[in-house]
Amino acid sequence: MSERVYRVTNVLGRGVIRLLGVDTRWTGLEHLPASGPVIVAANHVSYPDFVLIEQAAVERGRYVRFLCRHDVWRLPLVRAAMDRMQHVPVDREAPAAAYLQARRQLRAGEAVGVFPEAGISYSYTVRALMPGVASLARETGAPVVPLAIWGSQRLWSVGRPDARGRKPRPSLQRGRRVDLSFGQPLSFAPGEDIAGFTQRLGTVITEQLEGLQRLPHHVPSKGERAPWHPAHLGGTAPTRAEAAGLDSVPRSAVSPTWGPGWDAGPRGASRSSPAGW
Repeated sequence: MSERVYRVTNVLGRGVIRLLGVDTRWTGLEHLPASGPVIVAANHVSYPDFVLIEQAAVERGRYVRFLCRHDVWRLPLVRAAMDRMQHVPVDREAPAAAYLQARRQLRAGEAVGVFPEAGISYSYTVRALMPGVASLARETGAPVVPLAIWGSQRLWSVGRPDARGRKPRPSLQRGRRVDLSFGQPLSFAPGEDIAGFTQRLGTVITEQLEGLQRLPHHVPSKGERAPWHPAHLGGTAPTRAEAAGLDSVPRSAVSPTWGPGWDAGPRGASRSSPAGW
């Protein structure tokens, strides 16, 4: 039943993508195992990211069980669908239940999708990461496939409110290009600690993301106001320092040692909480 619901949801999601004329392309999909436990760890730039990631994953026959904010489960119909698709609700105030559920799914051979930034980065750089991915990799031995996604932020994302205090709304402009880059799987190395693995993951995803952000079709035109593109690459999105006042980063996040101006970024308090997301 869960796969049937997931397939129907995928069909509906792809229908919306087609209506908007979104051109989704990916590289490195062969790095996603066609079977067995795997953790897909992706950066987060837009609300529909999970739909676009699954659009690629289904080509490998994988139905990714995403960890999502528990608020989504407040709507009865949505809650029923999310449960049947085996997605995992994450309550930041009590994350242990989500960790245990994700661990069970990995031990059952599932693909588990995590956005370790625990939210969308206002600077469109990879911000502080939660240690949950590293903990799951260490405990289950599941490989971690790093994933970068870019372009979807132009569909619907965060941003500074306008003069009336309104947040950015979904864009109905057709023909947007979205790129995904699946990296080579990472394994938790003997003797490695949670913070070290998380920092390695942040570095890898940053390299993949900046590779996509530098593609010619994503680079803003000269003089173009581009709040959808990172400041250090010529856009007008908030810098990482400016985004520190906008991002809501949990205290258990591992501080970045990657990306532009990382030493000015927010610093997490914890380094090893096994249930931190």
